[in-house]
Amino acid sequence: MTVMAMPDFLRTFDDFHRQVFRMETLDFYDSKGERAPLESFRHGRPQDPSWLEPWAERVRAIKDRGALFRRVHVVDEPLSEYLVFEMTCAYPSNARAGEDIGILPRSVAEELGVPDEDYWLFDDDRTGLMAYGGDGVLRHVEVTTDPVIVQEHVRRREAVLAQAVPLHQYMTEAGLTPQI
Repeated sequence: MTVMAMPDFLRTFDDFHRQVFRMETLDFYDSKGERAPLESFRHGRPQDPSWLEPWAERVRAIKDRGALFRRVHVVDEPLSEYLVFEMTCAYPSNARAGEDIGILPRSVAEELGVPDEDYWLFDDDRTGLMAYGGDGVLRHVEVTTDPVIVQEHVRRREAVLAQAVPLHQYMTEAGLTPQI
């Protein structure tokens, strides 16, 4: 396993060809780029969508080269304030850029035997295990091509994709409206 800081890990997004998958399981992520937008959300102020553009550009570039970009977020219900922010203020932009996003209630993930583990999976041959602190701050990423770990992540991906609710359907059912 190779331990990487997030800036180094982001460069690996140019090294895959067919698909990338993101599994998220936390109810809160503390990312510097989201702090000001989250505060605006908390105070009911309009969102400035410019903070989303770097990620949207990355997603579009991945889609433009013909690769799939999918994500499932395992969530507790009722949703945390942060998850409402993410679903209404960030995910709509990601989806417009080409990311296929699904939401899975934690109770369903537990029934599927899917543990709370955040990771990225690239082309079914490499995975990046995301190591977060209890405060939601990313500490590092552990990248591996170990076939046992990678195939377990492939199995989990297939299980959660089969049960996840598409983002817009989940938002409609939860009474959420995109803010961006």
